[in-house]
Amino acid sequence: MRALLSGSAVLVLALGTAAAAPAEEVVDASPPGEVTSLGTPLQDVLLIGGTLGAGPDGSPVLWSASSGAPAHLNAVDPATGEAVARFDLTGAGGSWAVDAGADGSVYVGTYGAAGLYRWTAAGGVEALGNPVPGETFVWDVTVADDGQVYGGTSPGGKLFGYDPGTGAFRDYGRLSPTHAYVRSVAVHGDTIFAGTENPAALFAVDRVTGGRTALPLPDGLDVSTAWAYDVDVAGDHLYVRFGSASPSPLYVWDIAAGQWVDSIATAHGLEPSPPDEEGRVYLIVAGELVRYDPRDGSMVGTDMPFIGRVANTRGIGWAELGLPDYPGSSIVGLLWRGLMFRYNPTTGAQSFVQTTIEGEPIDITALSEGPDGRVYAGGFLNGGFAAVDPDTGVREEFHTFSQSEAMTTHDGRLYIGAYPDARVYSYDPALPWHSPEYSPSPEPGAVDNPARLFDFKADRQIRPRALVSAGDHLAVGTMPDLGELGGVFALYDAAGGELVHAERDLIDDESIVALAYRDGVVYGATSIYGGQSATPPTQPEATVFAWSVAERRLLWELHPSPGKPSIPALAFDDTGRLWGLSGTDLFAVDVASASVVERVGLGSSASSSGDLVLNPADGLLYASPAGSRLVSVDPSALTVEELWTGTASHLAAHSSGDVYIGSGDELLRYRPACTTAVTGTHRGALTASTGTLCLDDATVLGSITVTGGAGLRIDGGSVFGSVTADGASPVVIDGVTVRGAVTLTNGPAPAAVISGSTILGSLDCSGNAEPPTDDGVENRIRGARTGQCATL
Repeated sequence: MRALLSGSAVLVLALGTAAAAPAEEVVDASPPGEVTSLGTPLQDVLLIGGTLGAGPDGSPVLWSASSGAPAHLNAVDPATGEAVARFDLTGAGGSWAVDAGADGSVYVGTYGAAGLYRWTAAGGVEALGNPVPGETFVWDVTVADDGQVYGGTSPGGKLFGYDPGTGAFRDYGRLSPTHAYVRSVAVHGDTIFAGTENPAALFAVDRVTGGRTALPLPDGLDVSTAWAYDVDVAGDHLYVRFGSASPSPLYVWDIAAGQWVDSIATAHGLEPSPPDEEGRVYLIVAGELVRYDPRDGSMVGTDMPFIGRVANTRGIGWAELGLPDYPGSSIVGLLWRGLMFRYNPTTGAQSFVQTTIEGEPIDITALSEGPDGRVYAGGFLNGGFAAVDPDTGVREEFHTFSQSEAMTTHDGRLYIGAYPDARVYSYDPALPWHSPEYSPSPEPGAVDNPARLFDFKADRQIRPRALVSAGDHLAVGTMPDLGELGGVFALYDAAGGELVHAERDLIDDESIVALAYRDGVVYGATSIYGGQSATPPTQPEATVFAWSVAERRLLWELHPSPGKPSIPALAFDDTGRLWGLSGTDLFAVDVASASVVERVGLGSSASSSGDLVLNPADGLLYASPAGSRLVSVDPSALTVEELWTGTASHLAAHSSGDVYIGSGDELLRYRPACTTAVTGTHRGALTASTGTLCLDDATVLGSITVTGGAGLRIDGGSVFGSVTADGASPVVIDGVTVRGAVTLTNGPAPAAVISGSTILGSLDCSGNAEPPTDDGVENRIRGARTGQCATL
């Protein structure tokens, strides 16, 4: 049953001359509304850093850190796939950096809160502290044969050491004045090898003296956009993969000879296996597990395929499994979603096993009502894609998917902006889910859904932060990769399946982080930062701009929030004023004069974060100033009402009148209260000219008339007369029996909803901005259907 909602205006309720029956209950002057938790719609396994080492009982396990709040260190039995241990990494959000020492210790470098953790069988997990004060991310750790630990950080581009004997950290300093990341580290003898972000640089650092030498890059290699993403030592060779998380060229450095000796074109990360007794390693190349021999450069395939967008090992090593088809030592490893793989070189036996590592709640990074009326959510890092029924609040679908940056509905599809490469997808809820990149359907021949439409990798973009339906087009705004400034503004013709406009640096050196559309013009707002905030900005403050779709040109730009680096949200009110939010600064722009005409202070905060939506059901703006609370703003009276306090990073206004809130990993629903609610039995007519009249399983012995922009919500029950709504919004008639006629005229958007109801009289609809809909639930109508409801 559809829930009863309303706006916050006052309802004028005219009760008929007949006295109300004793069973009737009329409740006036309701509170503003109620916030309800719908739980955690996104939960999945994301493994990044991993290794093989001794487990709690001394037998080999695959260790891997799962991202969450907090992150966890997991131990998996390679013979069964069972998670045999799970330890909190308190304060950490996740880890790229896991390695094991010869003494059985396991070290984890973390992000969220930069730190180094150590696990031992005797003491469990111990937080050792931040290796370098001021650093926020430990990217990699490696343990030397003598037990000393080394790692790399950002944003200061530091290399550090840790002595487990004394408990002391050593700061080796910044490796390069032009690099902010020490992305990968490995150790061989007295030398630490460390790689950076783009343009990739590789250093050899003396463990004792700290002296460093920049190693020559491979001849002919263009590293302008490549990281030294993986740096690993196996035997007496250094393996360096130059590129990104996607398959990239891997080069082999002979440590003794001090030179590059070989390369592999399309190697997957994140590391090769330790060498076998002949010095050969196993790694994934072009979607297949292969054996590589650095002595002669030979490569032998195993016929073990690895499919999907992210086929990187998250820990790989050798273990004796004690299984019939796996004699001696076998290659074992983990993949990012908790899948384990096994390969035996003697028999060729191979298998994939889903481990029992627990999924972690995922922070919501994108929210939108879909074309089917459901609420869709996408998540951070672990990604995920969920659909929630707005009536019940129950999650109906979940799929493994990429990190989502934005979602919007356009022309019957849900469009999703995904990280990295600023990819854009189209999802049709009427078709089965099938994502070969992330979660393929078991049905053979299934079409890609969501379908990948385009990306802006070639433009060095990583986040499609803004999407909006713009007439016949989908408008897109993006943020660039590390070392870059300036986003892309693009238009996609959904009907023709063509990207018809793509322009980088529409606003010089600024990313496009919010979009709105009205009357042939796309309006945008920017951030002075790139997609990785480590790149210093060149502009002083964020911009709002207007761009003509027909003329394909910039109309105007202005700076409405002095000193604010970002304006993350835009929304139009019903009168055509464009509102923007930057932290606690809410402003309105007259688009004709390109000037700020109103300002509403929502507190005091240095933050520029927050979200802003127009609720079409009540005409109010809903904002989350600085992402710390929910308020409503009447754009005409400029009055502000505090509704709820708590984390509110993303908002979505639903056509039902509900407002959905992304609060960390939790999905919340704000339901505005009915101005007047009727339950039980009411004798006589009901008339509303303002506010919203709600009937909850009520019996009305008379007719209902709603006019003048008031709202009507009927959830269940019976009406023994007619129902008339003229110029009313919202109008929701759900699961009710109406013995008279139903007439819906001149209603503004969103469309009126008549679903699951029985109407014994006629149904006539005309002059409505959008034809009424049944939300996919058929009605039984005995009388004639005419006008916009002729086919309902």
